Amino acid sequence: MTRLHRRRRLVAVAVIALAAVTASACSSSAKDSGDDGGAYLVWDPYPQFADDSDWVALLKKCGTSAGVTVERTGYDTTDLTNKALLAAQQGNSPDVLIVDNPVISTLAEAGALTTTEENKLDTSSMAPNLLGAGQSGGKTYGVPIGANTLALYYNKDLLTAAGVDPASVTDWTSLTTALTKVKAKGKKGITFSAIGTEEGSFQFLPWFWGSGAQLTSLDSPQAVAALTLWTDWLKQGLAPNSVINNTQTTSWQEFASGDFAFAENGTWQLANAEKLGFSYGTIAIPASAGGPAPAPTGGEFVSIPVQKKTGRYATSQQLVTCLTSADNLLTTDTTLSYVAPVAAVQDRQAAENPKLKVWVEAVRAAKGRTGDNLGTKYPKISEPLWTAMQAALSGGKSPQEALTAAQATAASK
Repeated sequence: MTRLHRRRRLVAVAVIALAAVTASACSSSAKDSGDDGGAYLVWDPYPQFADDSDWVALLKKCGTSAGVTVERTGYDTTDLTNKALLAAQQGNSPDVLIVDNPVISTLAEAGALTTTEENKLDTSSMAPNLLGAGQSGGKTYGVPIGANTLALYYNKDLLTAAGVDPASVTDWTSLTTALTKVKAKGKKGITFSAIGTEEGSFQFLPWFWGSGAQLTSLDSPQAVAALTLWTDWLKQGLAPNSVINNTQTTSWQEFASGDFAFAENGTWQLANAEKLGFSYGTIAIPASAGGPAPAPTGGEFVSIPVQKKTGRYATSQQLVTCLTSADNLLTTDTTLSYVAPVAAVQDRQAAENPKLKVWVEAVRAAKGRTGDNLGTKYPKISEPLWTAMQAALSGGKSPQEALTAAQATAASK
């Protein structure tokens, strides 16, 4: 089977697998990206940025530097994934594709993306833990444009009233002690999202990984300890039962009420945090035995899809290099509330905004959900994991029973 035929077959399989998610088809207005020169198509997951935004201005600036015109379209994240797969099947992919990092392995397995070896993108300055989210089968399929992750926001007023120094919260024991003190003062401990979706798994992973557990063994003693931590918090009234249905947005709304001492949430809430009616701070999510837990990375990768005419790759490489240069990363990641994927730029961010120091540390300890060579296996693990969380937190099963069932399900897929 030729590489082209194999690629088309794999793309077709991926498209069928995603048909249950959405039935939307690739836009018929997409231009043929096989033309030499002319307009270069860029698809991104930032529909919130209008044509007069700084983001679009940067895209056009990079196009001018490369001697081409950039035509950009912003899509909803899920819609973009499906359109990218369908475009690859039809042979009219955009020249540059910016997608959520867990999607990279899906597109790569479908044969829709070029590798950095093929397209000559330089990844030497990128943080290895962030770059890992864009790797599959020992190959790299793009460069991260930035990352967000999770940490703990805290209410300074509640902690002061409870006699808790946030600097003393360094592991699970000290965190639980702090929550207990807050509850004794008539306030609420911690809120988070444990909903039965990827959001729930995303929020559980720092505790899961922070216990020393691995996604290939969902029922390990370490994993059971992590889920037991959460179930015990609910039993002891240190976390509300509402976490079972909380999204990250509703969890934030609970924290914004001023009744909770802590909330697990992400960098994307920084702008909202400045509008809170009380003083706040942030600390890294602690690992079981101390130190920052590895939190999952969010954020996007900039990739170069497979083209019929490979002569376009050189210009696409110029566009991606421009978008991910140090100065442009600083501007873009500040706009997106992301932490840069380059250490030198991270240092500049922390220097310009001291509140980002905790987030920089969290990103440096973070890891990709599809890392550890999981690739497209991750979704088959994540769903049983959030199902186990729901079963244990609702009291339907013990943490051990729930995770034993989760491991059996994941192993059977």
